[in-house]
Amino acid sequence: MKKIYLLLPLLSTAAIGFSQIDTTSKILDELVVTGQYRPQSLKNSVYKVNVIKSQRILLSGATNIQQVLFNQLGLSFSNDNTLGTSDIQIMGMSGRNVKILLDGVPLVDRGDTRESLNQVDLNTIDRIEMVEGPMSVSYGSDALAGVVNLISKRPEKSRFSIFAKVQEETAGKEYYPFSYKGVHTQSAGISGSKGKWNYTLGSSHIDFDGYGGDSFGRGKSWRPKEQWLGNGRIGFHNKKIDLYYKLDGMHENISNRMAMNPVTYEAISQYYISKRFLQQLQNNWNINNNLQLSSILAFTDYSRRTKTIKHQFSDGINYLSNEPGSQDKSTFKNLVFRNTLQYQISPAVSLQPGIDINHEKATGARIDGTPEINDFAFFVSSEIKPNNTINIRPGLRFIKNSVYSAPPVIPSINTKFTLYNNFDLRVAYAYGFRSPALRELYYNFVDANHIIVGNPHLKAEHSSSFNGSLSCTLPKTKQGHQNVITLSSFYNTFNNLINYATSPTSTDTTITVNIDKYKTTGIMIEDKLQSKNFTASLGFSYIGRYNQLADAEGFKNENLPHFMWSPELNASMIYEFSKTGASLALFYKFSGKKPGYEAVTNTSTGAQEIHLTHIDGCHIADFTINKKLFTYFSVSGGVKNIFNVTQLTNTSTNPDGVHSTGAAIDMSYGRSYFIGLSFQLNTKHQ
Repeated sequence: MKKIYLLLPLLSTAAIGFSQIDTTSKILDELVVTGQYRPQSLKNSVYKVNVIKSQRILLSGATNIQQVLFNQLGLSFSNDNTLGTSDIQIMGMSGRNVKILLDGVPLVDRGDTRESLNQVDLNTIDRIEMVEGPMSVSYGSDALAGVVNLISKRPEKSRFSIFAKVQEETAGKEYYPFSYKGVHTQSAGISGSKGKWNYTLGSSHIDFDGYGGDSFGRGKSWRPKEQWLGNGRIGFHNKKIDLYYKLDGMHENISNRMAMNPVTYEAISQYYISKRFLQQLQNNWNINNNLQLSSILAFTDYSRRTKTIKHQFSDGINYLSNEPGSQDKSTFKNLVFRNTLQYQISPAVSLQPGIDINHEKATGARIDGTPEINDFAFFVSSEIKPNNTINIRPGLRFIKNSVYSAPPVIPSINTKFTLYNNFDLRVAYAYGFRSPALRELYYNFVDANHIIVGNPHLKAEHSSSFNGSLSCTLPKTKQGHQNVITLSSFYNTFNNLINYATSPTSTDTTITVNIDKYKTTGIMIEDKLQSKNFTASLGFSYIGRYNQLADAEGFKNENLPHFMWSPELNASMIYEFSKTGASLALFYKFSGKKPGYEAVTNTSTGAQEIHLTHIDGCHIADFTINKKLFTYFSVSGGVKNIFNVTQLTNTSTNPDGVHSTGAAIDMSYGRSYFIGLSFQLNTKHQ
């Protein structure tokens, strides 16, 4: 059976669907930068890259990245309503194995969930590039499952622009204009380019007042969240140099106002206050036609404070709680220096050596001491093109870490073969790793319900990944339709995964240990159609997640399946009315039932029994309209979560994580409606 899964990536060569498209398809002509030596088309990239374009972002009516990506194949999100945060999964792998980048710079998170994905101003993002599979040679730790790179907008040449937007949205059936109930968003910004200089300046305010709760606005099932996002950039550009400095700031306040105690007339309010300042200095230097130097220097200052207040309703007095764990502030500082040299030795051979230096430091009441981690890496890769139909890209990364024993070398090899003029085959193997996070190494959390202690002796997680894809570009039709079909598959194994376990010295204490192994495998087929006014896509995936009980001691004779499989189906349609300046968009995704097994102790006999569990599937769909008004204005509106999905039934009795309940899984606060008004002025710079 294992051999069958190992062969899955190669099965892409055995099948292909039917469609209609051209070899010079605009779908594949789009330029990408993630993992590339220099910007190049999707068709020529040795990686399988998925691009979310600016049009898709605009038409989504989204206020965060999660709402843009919800219908992407192989992606899913989980919500932690205790903390008011969310996390991402790619191809069955958790967010801690996904590298989130902003213009190639890693976004710092306080733990192993990717909260940062929803802490970026969506109005500043031009497109999103996603590379599936390990990218550890190029991007280091955390890139086991893949990379999500958020590409910022750049000022247009010799242009001055002013942008402003107001959007109002219901939270389920709850809404009040411009404040209180619902989601209220305001954004504004300017950008310009004159001569060799360019600049941007902008800010956004997103106020979500939560959902549910009592008449006092307390005990809400979805936590209120308020975000202030700001950004500024100044750049210099000529034929040789593209240099810029950029600052992104974030202030977020998630509030948990608990219900009043009817006996004491007292209520507790907790506030989770996060701040992030990311500064980056980037330069691309074209030394000559064959030699380019790219440099990144970035510094992140991130803090998260827990503030707990007790409110006495009888006399209206507020005072700070002195309960264990009720007050805390943690800070995380991260310095990144990255240098790469792109050298084209000949038309057939290119070389990219690079260095990557990371310095991390953390402080806080729940962190033991003031730990620091220094990570030094040298990496090198080469693109070898013996002819126009073959591209082979081997790579190596060497690491030295100041705290843990890093893998001595990280290898990868990516290949691309053009079969005839309209078939592209990509086959790759890569070794990936994830460094233990500072919180996993030095975390020390104690409250009334938890004792969680970090482990400074953790090792790096590591993985092996095989993936392949076959893309078919079919001849252009007489009607001008362009179409690309892609069949892909993957197989991943993970070892030394960090998880929670009971301490051997105290049954009341939970510690982090390298205890788990995990596997994922699957197959996907995607069809993308594009014409002058119409864009559509249709996709299907079937993903298997490792059943750990199949190899567990005591259950090997149960003949349990090694993988639990679940399907996904997604579709999107966008139609533009060029004469009226209107656009219609429909985005849809079906996520199938996710089965699983769990070991449960029989209370009568004390024996361990195997129970089959599942998480229900669901249908999620959004419909949006965008219409240009006059010269400078446009109005947008629509409905999100058309099928009103709120919770999914989870039959498991075992909680999965510190804040999980093992009961129903929260998906959304229900069907919502939005309307927005935008102002855009573009003029020639004086």
